[in-house]
Amino acid sequence: MSKKMVAYFSAGGVTAGAAKKLAEVCGADLYEIRPQTPYTSADLDWMNKKSRSSVEMNDPSSRPALADTSADIAGHDVIFVGFPVWWYTAPAIIRTFLESYDFSGKIIVPFATSGGSGLGKTAETLQEIVPSATVRNGKLLNGKLEETALKKWADSFEK
Repeated sequence: MSKKMVAYFSAGGVTAGAAKKLAEVCGADLYEIRPQTPYTSADLDWMNKKSRSSVEMNDPSSRPALADTSADIAGHDVIFVGFPVWWYTAPAIIRTFLESYDFSGKIIVPFATSGGSGLGKTAETLQEIVPSATVRNGKLLNGKLEETALKKWADSFEK
């Protein structure tokens, strides 16, 4: 059986809830991806082109600093990476996270929460960031999560 980790970034708590549920049902370790400087509600105002999140998402080279880099990536085979969908893809901090560790030989499975958009080409984008890993197509984990279906999905990524 593969050793699993659920690593997640949550700006408002919704993704945290989905990540905790996923980790619980599939017996995975849980790791929170935290920015060095936490996001404020003003930072997350996507209607403001000068807000921190808007500036980061409009700059492909943006790499928000992490609060720590203590995730035990080496000790896991399958890493579920969760985030809220921002501008139809993963937030810039996910790029920082993926570039901060060695994911060689790992399976990475993105999952997200969203108020209206899907994952689009997120898997392809993440694969470019970590070419030494295998990035699988993920899914949205919105609303009430049915445990049996969630476990079946998570277990389908056994190494």
